[in-house]
Amino acid sequence: MIKFGTGGWRAVIGEDFTKANIQRLTAAMAQKLRDEGAADSGFVIGYDRRFLSEVAARWASEVMAGAGIRCRIIDRESPTPLIMFTVAYYSLPYGMAVTASHNPAVYNGIKVFTRGGRDADEAVTGDIEAYIARTDPDSIPTVPYEEGLASGIIELIDPMNPYIDSIIRAINVDAIRGRRLRVVLDPLYGVGKAALQTILITARCDVDVIHEQRDALFGGSLPAPNRQTLAGLQNYMEERRYDIGLATDGDADRLGVIDDQGQFLHPNKILVLLYYYLVAYKGWRGAAVRSIATTHLLDRIAADFGEECFEVPVGFKFVSAKMTETNAVIGGESSGGLTVRGHIQGKDGIYAAALMVEMLAVTGKKLSDLWREIAQTYGSCEMEERDYAFSEKKKASLTKTLLEDRLLPAFPWEVDHVSYQDGCKVYFQNGGWIIMRFSGTEPLLRIFCEMETLREAQRGSDLMEDFLELR
Repeated sequence: MIKFGTGGWRAVIGEDFTKANIQRLTAAMAQKLRDEGAADSGFVIGYDRRFLSEVAARWASEVMAGAGIRCRIIDRESPTPLIMFTVAYYSLPYGMAVTASHNPAVYNGIKVFTRGGRDADEAVTGDIEAYIARTDPDSIPTVPYEEGLASGIIELIDPMNPYIDSIIRAINVDAIRGRRLRVVLDPLYGVGKAALQTILITARCDVDVIHEQRDALFGGSLPAPNRQTLAGLQNYMEERRYDIGLATDGDADRLGVIDDQGQFLHPNKILVLLYYYLVAYKGWRGAAVRSIATTHLLDRIAADFGEECFEVPVGFKFVSAKMTETNAVIGGESSGGLTVRGHIQGKDGIYAAALMVEMLAVTGKKLSDLWREIAQTYGSCEMEERDYAFSEKKKASLTKTLLEDRLLPAFPWEVDHVSYQDGCKVYFQNGGWIIMRFSGTEPLLRIFCEMETLREAQRGSDLMEDFLELR
């Protein structure tokens, strides 16, 4: 089965992520292009540093060539936002990234993008799945890779410079040049280094890099910029004096930050800081968009500036669609993905990192001071996040309890209302909330609880953990 989740199709290498399935998915895309009369526009494929990514991109290009569709391959290990940018830059109807983003090293996968460089929505991915079901795996024509290159139906391109230039034009490079900020980067063995280092050096930052070499096992850890994986970046910053530490995930569409005091900055805080900076310091006007599992502190800031904060299901396709609909300033998720109005319509950890550096330069303040400024004005919100693996039997039991019978424990806080838009989210009258939902990218149940204090957030999580017998 090839099923698309919130972040594309992801599967274990050698189990479902196989040459045969990659060819089936690509053949389905080729047929979709032909049926929509878009085959003449061509297609683009990019890939990250994961095991089999480059080879899988070649397998996919051979299928596109076999269908008579011109296929461009980005001739370098590429951040996902670069691939999205390329779809828009060449005015292509579709594109593809071979990546499993922040998943463990045993995974790989494919993300599909639509015109303008947007994440494919559920209608598109559902359509692709239907095409896959009708594709005969034994009758997929292919053109050998070298033969396709020689004929020109497969073309190697490198759009990195236009992508970097688009970010440099979008940020206040002059302000950054005047500050000589000291920055350390941690691409977590992924593909974020080249673009971000180039941008920051152009802006005359002093830049050091750790974990920059290719390692398909990501140092034995997850290529996700969270509190645990960024311990090495924290330690590096403690030994030296830096203004900020920046990390990107495996395909560089998510951002992690260590502040000037060596503290891990939760992705919720990154999103809040950037929205506050754009409206309070740069004078932008417009709404914010957040996923259902993202901080409500964003709502308080939006309301203070006479704006609205829109809540959507988890998945950046929902965020970008609502941003387009509302012309919102910023949109993001608590997993570290965000984008800003005027840039590509998908997550971009590289652009977000550059904007964080601009924020330090323009305000002349440290990250810790900026966060203190926000907390003094809008109060604080603390989030507890927990992940639980499960068997199929346990998943059925959880689904019945939460989503069918809709049972909940007795909470010590007054419940305002409950939403089943994406999982089960309980909103409390004190402004706190808790959500239980199944991951769209991994076999996990996720619990997020946000309260005024971390202790209360942990208390809420403990209650759900006990109620669902997850210990």
